[in-house]
Amino acid sequence: MPAHEHVYVLNVMSDDHPGIVAAVTGAVESLGGNIDACSQTVLGGYFTLIMIVSVPEHIDPDDLAARVRKSESSTAEYQVLARPALSAVHFEPAESTDRFVITAFGRDQPGIVRRFSQYLAGKDINIVDLYGDHSGDDFVLIGQVEVPNRWDIRMLQADLEQMGEELGFAVKLQHENVFVATNQLRLTPSPQARG
Repeated sequence: MPAHEHVYVLNVMSDDHPGIVAAVTGAVESLGGNIDACSQTVLGGYFTLIMIVSVPEHIDPDDLAARVRKSESSTAEYQVLARPALSAVHFEPAESTDRFVITAFGRDQPGIVRRFSQYLAGKDINIVDLYGDHSGDDFVLIGQVEVPNRWDIRMLQADLEQMGEELGFAVKLQHENVFVATNQLRLTPSPQARG
């Protein structure tokens, strides 16, 4: 099957309920489209979805958004935004980077996300994924970041730990591979546990 040349970013928000992904993907498929990448989450009862979709023929972004909105079959309404995707050339970093994961945990207070994100921006560190949530009085922040290879990781870790101390947070910076290896869930029981 030939690659589609017409690529769009599709963003959907709605009150959460079953069937949203099925409806949105059905609308894309009805256009002969393909889902190239997607990320979806639910926060505080709100569903959010971002997708990169490619279709065989040009479609006005407003028409694409309208087609997705019409796919909703319940009483809730989708908020949909569509726009042409940038060329892949625009996504190449200006310098070589490596992926790391930052975890921060401590007492919830205003300004946590701002402080960490401002520090990262000041070092030209791009945040590619970010999760934050509070439970009771505590707040956890997990970010996947692209760190330019020119930085000394020990220096960055020391800076982040110092900021964490000022805020009363425990902060750790780990290479993505180390984070995955040390936090991976085991889906099958070990041979000893099978008995």
